[in-house]
Amino acid sequence: MIRIFLSSILGEKRITQAELSRETGIRPNTINELYHEYAERVTLKHLDAMCKYLNVELSDLIRYFPDDSEEAEAARRK
Repeated sequence: MIRIFLSSILGEKRITQAELSRETGIRPNTINELYHEYAERVTLKHLDAMCKYLNVELSDLIRYFPDDSEEAEAARRK
């Protein structure tokens, strides 16, 4: 399972989805899909822009968890 931690990063940094969209040039709908973890794909260009603007590593933004991990199980229960 791949998890996207955009919502928690934006919350910690007190940055809105609209601000991230405006500052990175990424469409608001794309930001929203990533924020809610509905996105089925993301471009390297978008990942690069978000990491630069948010000053985070890629591993802070997106992580892989094996399907049998506790994190994956917790996400399925949401």
